[in-house]
Amino acid sequence: MSKNNDIEIFDFNLNVNPNKWYQISDTVMGGVSSSNMLIDEHGNGVFTGNVSLENNGGFTMTRLPVKIKKEKHHKKIELHLVGDAKRYQFRIKSTSTQFYWYIHPFEAEKGKHKVELLLKDFYPSYRGNILKLDNFSEDSIMEVAFFIGNKKNEIFNLVIDKIILT
Repeated sequence: MSKNNDIEIFDFNLNVNPNKWYQISDTVMGGVSSSNMLIDEHGNGVFTGNVSLENNGGFTMTRLPVKIKKEKHHKKIELHLVGDAKRYQFRIKSTSTQFYWYIHPFEAEKGKHKVELLLKDFYPSYRGNILKLDNFSEDSIMEVAFFIGNKKNEIFNLVIDKIILT
C-alpha cells in the first residue's frame, strides 16, 4: 500500500507470471477470437489478440482473481496504460460466485496515459444485458478483467503498467 492508502490491484513487471490472467473468448460459443496476456521487455502487461465476428463471435477477455478489501475512501480505479485507440471495458466482481460483472467502458487513447474509472459508475451486466441492480457499492473486489468486443473485426494491443484502487 502507498502512503495514500491506495491499493495496487496489479503491478506488472518482468517477474510477473502472465499465466495468472485467464483468457476467455467467443470460442465457448463457436467463435474464433483469441487473446493472450504477455509481459513485454519493459515489464508491462500486454493484452493482445484478434476479435473476429466469424461464427457469430466477437469478444475476448482476460481476467484475474484478486482479493481486495475496499475501504470507504476508495472511490476509483486507475489504469496506467499505453493505448491503441480502441474501446475496452474494465470489469470487476465483488464475490467469486457472482454470475454478472460490474462494467465500466473506456477509450484506450493512443500513447501512455492514465484512465480513471469511478467505482460508482460501474454498472451490472450479464452477457451484454444491463441488469436492474444498483451500480457497484460493495466492499470487496474478487476479480478484475479487461474485455474487448466492439461488434467488428479488429486486432488489439493494450499495454498495461498497473491497476490501482484509489
